[in-house]
Amino acid sequence: MEGVVTCVTSFFAYFFLVDFPEKADQSWKFLNKDERDFIVRRINKDRDDVIPEKFTIARFLKPALDIKLWILAFISFLIITVTTSISVFLPIILRNGLGFSVAASQCLIAPPYVLAALLMALSAYLGDRFHIRGPILVANALIALIGLPIMGFAASSNVRYFGVFLVTAGANANIPTALAYQANNVRGQWKRALCSAMFVACGGIGGISGGTIFRAQDKPKYIPGISAAIA
Repeated sequence: MEGVVTCVTSFFAYFFLVDFPEKADQSWKFLNKDERDFIVRRINKDRDDVIPEKFTIARFLKPALDIKLWILAFISFLIITVTTSISVFLPIILRNGLGFSVAASQCLIAPPYVLAALLMALSAYLGDRFHIRGPILVANALIALIGLPIMGFAASSNVRYFGVFLVTAGANANIPTALAYQANNVRGQWKRALCSAMFVACGGIGGISGGTIFRAQDKPKYIPGISAAIA
């Protein structure tokens, strides 16, 4: 049923989509002409690619030879591997690994994601305020890296649950940060389009990977899963 609601909503959402900046004043007056011209000038000053080049398959695929695009895609793979593994297996980890009841495990899933949302907002603010993304990616990854061994190896269940907060917040906050990082640092509309496709595709592969690392036979410590997430 959740999928049906999403599909139905998408038909209405189409009419609220905003076009690219150079045409944004034509999208239900989202911008006026002066605002549109101001944004176009800023984009051209930054990367001079408001008007896209004519599309060709060769022009679209040629940037795949750039190793930096694959590095960005690999970052997506790593982030989504951790976030998916935590989101899918957190109830099981809380129940079988930390010893909480079934009901408590279901309730204790939500609080770490509240912290993740706050860290996402802080990461976005700092990134826009100081025009940086890479250091924020590293800082969030370190937060998750600190949380993983606490979640896996601390003696107290309460302390291990604190580690869940750190790894959930650090890993999930890096999703929008990494998306902005690749979008802001790739010049050329078709190159950026290819990079975005690679980024999402490798993230999907990371989702498959993340769904396999916490195995039932590894409870209660889940050392292979923790080690894979740390790596």
